[in-house]
Amino acid sequence: MSKNRWVRKETNMYDHIIVGAGSAGCVLANRLTEDPETSVLVLEAGGNDDLPAIHDPAATTTLRQSAVDWAYSTEEEPHLNTRKISVPRGKVLGGSSSINFMVYVRGNRADYDQWQALGNQGWSYADVLPYFKKIENYEGRASDYRSRGGPLTVTDLPSIDPLTEAFIEAGEELGWPRNDDPNGASQEGFGTFQLTIGQGKRQSTAVGYLHPAQSRPNLTVWTQTLTTRVLFEGTRAVGVAYLKDGIEQQVRVKKEVILSGGAINSPQLLLLSGVGPADQLQALAIPLVADVPGVGHHLQDHLGIEMYFKTKPSFTQFGTISEGVAFVKTQPDLAEPDIELMLSPFFLFPVAPGNGYSVTIVLVTPQSQGHVTLRSTDPTKPPAIYANYLAHETDQQKLINGIKLARRLSQTTSLAHFTDVEALPGSQAQSDREILEYVRENARSIDHFTGSCKMGHDDLAVVDDQLRVHGVEGLRVVDASIMPTTVRGNTNAPTIMIAEKGADLIANKPFLNTLAGAEPDDKPLNITCLTLRYKVIVGSFTSVGTTSGGKMMQAFSLVWLCKAFLFVKRRFFPPSEQPTCAKDVVTWRDPLRFTHTAVNMLHCWPAADGSEQR
Repeated sequence: MSKNRWVRKETNMYDHIIVGAGSAGCVLANRLTEDPETSVLVLEAGGNDDLPAIHDPAATTTLRQSAVDWAYSTEEEPHLNTRKISVPRGKVLGGSSSINFMVYVRGNRADYDQWQALGNQGWSYADVLPYFKKIENYEGRASDYRSRGGPLTVTDLPSIDPLTEAFIEAGEELGWPRNDDPNGASQEGFGTFQLTIGQGKRQSTAVGYLHPAQSRPNLTVWTQTLTTRVLFEGTRAVGVAYLKDGIEQQVRVKKEVILSGGAINSPQLLLLSGVGPADQLQALAIPLVADVPGVGHHLQDHLGIEMYFKTKPSFTQFGTISEGVAFVKTQPDLAEPDIELMLSPFFLFPVAPGNGYSVTIVLVTPQSQGHVTLRSTDPTKPPAIYANYLAHETDQQKLINGIKLARRLSQTTSLAHFTDVEALPGSQAQSDREILEYVRENARSIDHFTGSCKMGHDDLAVVDDQLRVHGVEGLRVVDASIMPTTVRGNTNAPTIMIAEKGADLIANKPFLNTLAGAEPDDKPLNITCLTLRYKVIVGSFTSVGTTSGGKMMQAFSLVWLCKAFLFVKRRFFPPSEQPTCAKDVVTWRDPLRFTHTAVNMLHCWPAADGSEQR
């Protein structure tokens, strides 16, 4: 970019600047501007999401390599026969949630407990479950793990293809359970996908979060605006530079800059801004702001490989979307699934002639890691992506085992009824070496890039568990790049969860949380739930009479008030500051004002004659 380019400075200042209106950025824009005193500017390199194909679930494949796709690719992958692998990324409001396959998978409980075990406090499954629930308006069967009324509509399939049902039954034949909700109590087993589709249309984060908030006077959204670097004074982020209509301009921030460009663009922008490995920045003559060696490293993705099975000529009832999903262990001694199987009742990305069904084997626990780096200092040039697929021998063997498992499924009574022959890889790939060669030649990205700005406290960590970038002030990263380990499953839902929790971190709000010490099967309970419940309970004290039924209601309510006190005491107070009565709870922390009436009830409630009784 020319050094003589005219620079225009925007005179307005905003509390927060969000770079990227994707799966995370749209969430942040909505949640932060719920406070009318907080001003937010969102910068999006792409345009509006008004392309009809974006909202038509059946048109998803047409969005790849289109104007709403960054259309990146990796460098030559040494373990995939030097092929360059396509990397679709959304370049539009809603980001990749506007061009993906709309699959809603939270991941496995163990994924988030691992994050916590790595030293990231507040990111265990118990911590993130309330945020997953906050996201969704789930139209399926109610359970302790699901929720309704959230911004994002999530649906079960209204009906399934006979091939999909046979796939589930095949899994049962081989000993796996049928799982009607892989986002519920357990992930393992065979079932069907849940999708972010509502009333027949895609439910992106632009639809669910951004558009409902755009009428707020404290939210500003600029499209067709490419952020080129973060501006610093010393090590404090004070704004961003951006390209608009070919002119470099600047805008200042009062509080924080938040990067939500995803696992490719967020590390690219950090490097362009002088935050990253010192040797890389020095080689490109980029002034160093902070030496953060992990920027761009620890990149992970899910690699997938399709198998194609021709169906018998008599079968003609093919579907149009991937329907079946299974999370399975390729070895019985594994604690959690390591492979995801996706059943498409048609030839997905067809490379085989004829008709049939596809099984996609996805490695959801990759050990291989890659990196993202700059090609040049020109922000309009795509970064260099080295995914390094299959570098780890364990990854190779897991995909081999997955293909063998898919073959066993096709030979069960349930699927053999429909299956004519395995078209690909077919009989020419029987040994492990032959199967691996098929994988090297045909595997593709499942578009689940994570980890390139990972959260943690080790030498390669880029952000802390508050999502603040190490070594600088006033700068956070909130997107899929912060995952310290990738999740078992599709990554859009976890990215939205990260943004929901990140919004609370930025706004310094108390976290939603479950009951302290809750076991996996216990019903999660968050502060909002407590608020509603105890408003009802407290109201019962004044609404019931002095009849025996009224006294029973008072007694029942008092039990729940005591539970509330014990919950608050255990959850929010360190041992040195344990309150001795409920009244202390109220005076200790403002967000718990809802207990105020409960305090009065614990100290004094009406006796049968109407007088106050302690």
